[in-house]
Amino acid sequence: MPREDKPSIALVLGSGAARGWAHIGVIRELAGKGIKPDLIVGSSVGAVVAGAYASGNLDQFEEWVCDLGRVDIIRLLDAKMTGGGFLQGKSLMGAIEKRIGNPNIEDLDIPYACVATELGSGREVWLREGSLLDACRASIALPGMFAPSRHGSDRLLLDGGLVNPVPVSLARAMGGDLVIAVNLNADLVGRHFFVHESDEDTSDEDSERLLLHYEEKDTLVSKWAAKMKAGFGVRLDSYISSLRKKESPDPGLFDVIAGSIGIMQDRITRSRMAGEPPDIHITPRLGHIGLMDFDLADESIAAGREATRHKSVEVEQLATALKARSV
Repeated sequence: MPREDKPSIALVLGSGAARGWAHIGVIRELAGKGIKPDLIVGSSVGAVVAGAYASGNLDQFEEWVCDLGRVDIIRLLDAKMTGGGFLQGKSLMGAIEKRIGNPNIEDLDIPYACVATELGSGREVWLREGSLLDACRASIALPGMFAPSRHGSDRLLLDGGLVNPVPVSLARAMGGDLVIAVNLNADLVGRHFFVHESDEDTSDEDSERLLLHYEEKDTLVSKWAAKMKAGFGVRLDSYISSLRKKESPDPGLFDVIAGSIGIMQDRITRSRMAGEPPDIHITPRLGHIGLMDFDLADESIAAGREATRHKSVEVEQLATALKARSV
C-alpha cells in the first residue's frame, strides 16, 4: 500500500505501441526533479514500462530498447495465422523477461497494476496480482496484432487500451492522491497514416527486392516472411517497406490498423479523462512515431523528457501543496 506519512504520488502510463518508450523519458525527468511515484499503473505498452520500473529493472530495459534495430524487431515477430492474432508474442515476451524478470506483482518494490479487456464481455479488468509477465502480455494484446492472452480456463484478455488507454481511475482506486498521467495519443490521429519519412521513394519493385534481401540475409526472417506471405500476400511488401521507413503510395494493413486504433484510443482517452482527470497531464508529441517504430527509442524518450519539462512547475507545486496538506 502507498505510504501514509505523505500524499501518495501515482504515475499512470498510457497505451501507444512504439510510442511507449516516451514513458521512460517521463520517468527519468520526474526522477531528476526528485519526484518518484509511490505506485504505478499502466495500459498496454505502459504496463510493460511500468513493470520494468516497479521491478527495479528500468536501466536494463532502457538499454535494450535503445539498441533495437529494424531487423531486431522482425526477429521478435513470431507469425502464426491461428489463435486470434498473427503474432503469438512468445518471442517478444521472452525478450522482455530477460530484461525485467517475471516476479509476482505482489512482490514488486512498489504497488503496480495494469489494465486489460475481457474479450467475452468487453469488461475492463484490473490485474493486480500474479505473474508480472502474464499481466503485461494480456495488456498488450492489440487486436489484429497479438493473439489474446488466456487467463484461466475460459477467459481471454485483450489490450487494455480498448477500454482505458490512460487508467487514471485505477490509480485513484489504489490510493493515488496526486495522479500524474502520461497520454501518448494526444498528438496522433492522422499524423503517420499514409507517408513514412524517407530520403528516397520506394516502388513496388524496390520493395520486393528489399523483401528478397531480408529473406536471403536471415533464415529466421525468411521463415517469418513465408508465413506472412501465406496470410497477407501482396501487402507484405508494404509492411517490410514501412519497417524500412520507405515511402508507400497506399496505406498497408498495418497503416490501417495503426490509424484505426489511434482514432479509437484518442476518442476513448478524451472521454475517460473528461470524467477522470489527472492532476498532471503529460502529452508527448509523438504523432510522427508509427505503430511499429520500436527502433526510435531515443527519439521517443527525448519527447517524453521534453513534455515533462513543460509540466515541471505544476508537478513541483502540486507535490509541495499536497505534502503541506498532510501535515
